[in-house]
Amino acid sequence: MELRHLRYFVTVAEELHFTRAAERLHIGQPPLSQQIQALEAELGVQLFQRSKRRVLLTTAGERLLLRARRLLADAEAAVEEARRAGRGEVGELRIAFTSSMPLAGVLPDSLRHYRERYPAVSLKLAEMFTGDQYLALQQQRLDVGFVRYNGDEVVPGVSRRELRRDRLCVVLRRDHPLAARARLAFAELRDEGFIVYPPGVSTGLPALIRQLAQAAGFQPRIAQTSGEAMTQIALVAAGLGIAILPSPLSCVQLDGVCYIPLTDERAYLSLAVATRADEISPLVAAFSSILSGLAAVS
Repeated sequence: MELRHLRYFVTVAEELHFTRAAERLHIGQPPLSQQIQALEAELGVQLFQRSKRRVLLTTAGERLLLRARRLLADAEAAVEEARRAGRGEVGELRIAFTSSMPLAGVLPDSLRHYRERYPAVSLKLAEMFTGDQYLALQQQRLDVGFVRYNGDEVVPGVSRRELRRDRLCVVLRRDHPLAARARLAFAELRDEGFIVYPPGVSTGLPALIRQLAQAAGFQPRIAQTSGEAMTQIALVAAGLGIAILPSPLSCVQLDGVCYIPLTDERAYLSLAVATRADEISPLVAAFSSILSGLAAVS
């Protein structure tokens, strides 16, 4: 039994007239009669009572009609869902981002536009450090990552597209002697105690701070560690040291804290969207298209 046999049967059952059913199906009446007879022979039951004046469904035909309609509807729904999946309109998209991303504009804008265009896609969001995102992409536990990096490091199996570069800022108490400055060079921070991410945290910012300090001719003195940017800002407010963070975090306004951009050439973090290098998912392609559209109008 094939789906076309069920379509033939349902059409005849709805018309109760072989000639009209054949016209609806755009086939000849004799071939239609033959197909129905073949279906009855395969099932071993009579589906229609035929006479010269009328065609009626048998009890077996009535029961088959109920199931056949559901089967045909399910088949059409399956085909449509497959087509929608092929267009990236249904499914689950797993997206990760670093802690500063919700403040950067790109993430909320892209999610809003994507949700408006693809409301049937389930979004699974997670905050992750950049290194953890790379690993999740490589292990196929993540589809799209918003990552931070500095330089040209190649990550095996991962493709990155830079969206923009954000300057690093020095986070200071407002009563700090350097707080009145409009800009600072990293060399001016040689006597400060730094609040940084702890060892083992999968972010490149501590390494970048060490590189900037080395280029400025000193080793940074670590005063405190914290795995959360918000906590680092709070520790600055408490007078426990200074922090180096991406500029989007400057919108976090705690009493007594200010943000001053660094002028050093390498004092930036790139913001990029990361995917698997061999990615073929229509979901990812659709999200990337949304990002490209936002970049074109920005």
